[in-house]
Amino acid sequence: MKISFNGFGEKVVTFEAADGVTKGSLVKITGNGKVGACAKGDKFCGVAINVREGLAAVQLGGYVQIPCETGMAVGYQSLNVSESGKAQVASTGGREVLVADFDATNNICGVIL
Repeated sequence: MKISFNGFGEKVVTFEAADGVTKGSLVKITGNGKVGACAKGDKFCGVAINVREGLAAVQLGGYVQIPCETGMAVGYQSLNVSESGKAQVASTGGREVLVADFDATNNICGVIL
């Protein structure tokens, strides 16, 4: 790809990380200043872009690439989390994001949160 969305509107906040949160995890708020990994059907608040010493840097806004299920379409989509921890199109209760690109070979979609 000859264009780049990287850096657009990035908003990153540090939270305490529950066990199971790893770099790339779709996360949800689990308590005051705490995040945990999402379960099937959860609406995610952001993506853990780094996890270290019990803390997670969570991107809450801007462009980010996330793992997603097959068949993702570009454009505005309502997403939640699949059983495998990837983003999927939600029939109800998802987070609306702009899917800017989709890599069908690696099942990675670039979204603007």
